[in-house]
Amino acid sequence: MGQEGLATSEKPATQSAPWWSGAAIYQVYLRSFADGDGDGVGDLAGCRSRLSHLADLGVDAIWFNPWYLSPMADGGYDVADYRQIDPQFGSLSDAESLIAEAHALDIRVVLDIVPNHCSDRHPWFVSALSSAPGSAERRRFYFRPRRGPRGELPPNDWQSEFGGSAWTRTTGPDGLLAEWYLHLFAPEQPDFNWEDPAVRAEFEAVLRFWFDRGVDGFRVDSAALVAKDPGLSDIGARPGSYAPGQHPFVDRDEVHAIYRSWRRIADSYPDKRALIGEVWLADRERFALYLRDDEFHSAFNFDFLTAYSAIHAATMSSYL
Repeated sequence: MGQEGLATSEKPATQSAPWWSGAAIYQVYLRSFADGDGDGVGDLAGCRSRLSHLADLGVDAIWFNPWYLSPMADGGYDVADYRQIDPQFGSLSDAESLIAEAHALDIRVVLDIVPNHCSDRHPWFVSALSSAPGSAERRRFYFRPRRGPRGELPPNDWQSEFGGSAWTRTTGPDGLLAEWYLHLFAPEQPDFNWEDPAVRAEFEAVLRFWFDRGVDGFRVDSAALVAKDPGLSDIGARPGSYAPGQHPFVDRDEVHAIYRSWRRIADSYPDKRALIGEVWLADRERFALYLRDDEFHSAFNFDFLTAYSAIHAATMSSYL
């Protein structure tokens, strides 16, 4: 998978080993890979036209960055519909044809799935914005009242991965500033509340939707972030002082129940389907928990990536 590599809980590849344990997995960002209709944007048709070339290269599987319907505020990681293909890339039937044609060439297909957040254009979030505080629609996300003596402060001190507060203020029907919503990434990417059963059921249905169409696995985006402290407690001045599994939103113990349910779905299919976690943790023992027999099959090896980067930087500095 590019330069990021994989760590796996499986044994070294043998004749009977699962396909992902020794696969050459080729990453495809559709927009820039191959243009099939001449509009200047890469698409599914363009990728289909290159499948035989990828097979000749010895590619065992293709990992697609998000191809779902999206306003593209974050390169497709702001998903507006997990069951639709963005029209600039093609249609659902195009995706089904690509999967079938890839399989005919013994190439498997891995999709990105984004469980921490969606797009602010997702129908659920649009509905939440027009619903009352405390409604079922808002419980799918994290809406909270303002804080501070004049109501000028966000609900807590969490910071976005992209900089600034992880909270954005909404405007009520009367035009006045109202509740805030949580987004660990861009404001266009509201976080799901995984304590809500509707969120869990929806993602399990999405997994089945694509598995039923022949998808061979998922790369799980920001896998360690989806569970949050129900009290949304402040991080404070010592973010590294938490006991393992107790950080307000990173690698909480509750996250593992989510992925165990996903593993049961993957294992329910007769052909081997893979779950590959994007899990970036400094604690190797905590990292290993995601690779237990009933959770992810594999995960990105960020230790390898950072070690490579350090060696590369040291090597380059010797030439300067």
